[in-house]
Amino acid sequence: MALSDVLLKQLSKNADKVGDDQSTANKLKRKAALIISVFAAIFSINSFIQSQLASTVLNNTIHANDVYSFYQAKSIKQNLAEMQLDDAIDRKETAKIATLKAKIDRYESDPSTGEGKKELLAKAKHIEAERDLAKKKAPWIGVAGSVMQIAIVLLTASILSSGVLMFYAGFVAMAAALVLMSQGMLLWMPIGL
Repeated sequence: MALSDVLLKQLSKNADKVGDDQSTANKLKRKAALIISVFAAIFSINSFIQSQLASTVLNNTIHANDVYSFYQAKSIKQNLAEMQLDDAIDRKETAKIATLKAKIDRYESDPSTGEGKKELLAKAKHIEAERDLAKKKAPWIGVAGSVMQIAIVLLTASILSSGVLMFYAGFVAMAAALVLMSQGMLLWMPIGL
């Protein structure tokens, strides 16, 4: 039986009971309205986290590509310097040999500027690791947002139908969404989506 069938059955069943217990229905409606506001606030926080993760993935992908391009340019310059060094060795130009060796060493590693190949490669790997972490978190946050929307819909339907079943189903859905959201933020379960 589909969720829509259950909702329609609950709505029609409660529509027949109009006037049975108006004060209980009013209490349920007031509670549901307040809870919907809280759930909507939680959903907006979840949406913010989801957009931050998407931005992190995109920005870190671009940044890693830039760092790898800079690394590649350093490699090309280092290769050219190594070719010049070979020529200088063949010509026995000792002053030029020392200068080129220092230049090649700086291309390989330059901790003072952080722009040596070794430092650039480490930086790119770090950026990729941050991006990959955001990629692991994003699906969990996205699913949590969808379940939160279902929880809000169930609570809204409970207002319309004065149905206690849908009221509590909204809570169960939100609890599941919060578990999914916590997984997305903390990755405490060793499984992936």
